[in-house]
Amino acid sequence: MTDTHWLFGDQLGPAFLRAGNGGPARDARVVMIESRAVFRRRRFHRAKAHLILSAMRHRAAELGDRVTYVRADTYREGLRRAVGRGRVTVHHPTSRAALRLVRSLGNVTVLPPRGFLVGPESFADWAGGQRTLRMEAFYRHVRRDHDLLMDGGEPAGGTWNLDHENRRPPPRGVSSLGAPAPYRPREDSVDDEVRRDLDRWERDGDVSFVGRDGPRAFPADRREALAALRRFLSHRLAGFGAHEDAMLAGDGTMSHSLLSSSLNLGLLDPAECVEEAEAVWREGGAPLHSVEGFVRQIAGWREYVWHLYWYFGEEYRRSNVLGHTGALPRWWDDLDADAVTARCVATALRQVRDTGWTHHIPRLMVLGGHALQRGWDPAAVTDWFHRCFVDGYDWVMLPNVVGMSQYADGGRMTTKPYTCGGSYIDRMSDLCGPCRYRPDRRVGEDACPFTAGYWAFLHRHRDRLGRNARMTRAVRGLDRLRDLPELLEQERERERLRGDAPP
Repeated sequence: MTDTHWLFGDQLGPAFLRAGNGGPARDARVVMIESRAVFRRRRFHRAKAHLILSAMRHRAAELGDRVTYVRADTYREGLRRAVGRGRVTVHHPTSRAALRLVRSLGNVTVLPPRGFLVGPESFADWAGGQRTLRMEAFYRHVRRDHDLLMDGGEPAGGTWNLDHENRRPPPRGVSSLGAPAPYRPREDSVDDEVRRDLDRWERDGDVSFVGRDGPRAFPADRREALAALRRFLSHRLAGFGAHEDAMLAGDGTMSHSLLSSSLNLGLLDPAECVEEAEAVWREGGAPLHSVEGFVRQIAGWREYVWHLYWYFGEEYRRSNVLGHTGALPRWWDDLDADAVTARCVATALRQVRDTGWTHHIPRLMVLGGHALQRGWDPAAVTDWFHRCFVDGYDWVMLPNVVGMSQYADGGRMTTKPYTCGGSYIDRMSDLCGPCRYRPDRRVGEDACPFTAGYWAFLHRHRDRLGRNARMTRAVRGLDRLRDLPELLEQERERERLRGDAPP
């Protein structure tokens, strides 16, 4: 009896059907299940729902007669309709909920995970020898183990991490970096069908979405994903590094790769991305600081986040050492950027609303920073990032938000909270100039919400943060603020009168 191999909607590249080394049988039939309940349970971004369904249906079309494509209410129902009690294999799913499901089905064999550079046993071996699980140490381990950007036993260029060269602010007086445009796919009849289905589901009241849909901005099949990778490597990688952390109101993509959704759908393999980027550098096509920064994002941060998701265990989801319990306000949940006055928040939220994407600094320092300063529940913030970003999955957002963005784990993942006042945003962007709020003002009608929020956050958690070596100097700065009583009263009054009204 021939086995059937189940492809989840984020296992869409060729690696997930490759036989051998823990893969499916060479002649295995394929089943794919489109579960309506997935979209019913959460209020996803419309562009994300469109991308996932388009990618699944494109993959089914590629597989032709080999695949049984089932549209069902739940995965369990779809699998029963497709294979009954027949034998099924599936590569290790990317979420704990999906893993629990497949393990509860008596006829499913779970194969090793694919789509990552480092296996779980290798990570466990590395982690077992570490006092703290810091990304930098793991990144060096991956570089050595996979011979990435190495010259013999030493890092290329003599330095492991060139992050200090990737923090330049944007050039003065420009509205765009002027980078060549990223790859943009063309929609086809599959996208038309997806849009009609999503429209019908919404009209019927079956599901509800946030954000705007279309035109589709991210690859939905392997051919498009490879075209996006080649476009980045040949036209955009060289300019990526220097301004990696900068923000421009009129240039949301700058020189970023926009490959995260393709990687997280399984359309691209991380090995091909980093190896081809290294080849560009060795051929003289891009400077080392750009290539190393890109490699660090994939072979460092992406791998690190994936493994911490599993290594920390399910209880990590409930981490909340700062005791933040605030509910997400409606304007935030609805992506109502037009209600926001603060230009940095409005710009980041508008890009999320319109595309389901923004790069890592608006995510971390603007959107995440605002949520942290306002004391919102980290579980709710995690869920929001999961639902509203096209590249957001449980494994992606849980460590990124709980650990990195909201410091809810108390430092298991990072050495300090990543939050800032308005001066950082002003230095790294063109967002503050036309804003009605002034980044150097803590008190008054024109006080920057980030500047006031930063000091109020430090005061609220003074005892805990004062014991953190990387935060001691900042916390001591509270004693030098002559207007601290007025600032705290201002923030209490703002909360009393306005609650979580948009800044």
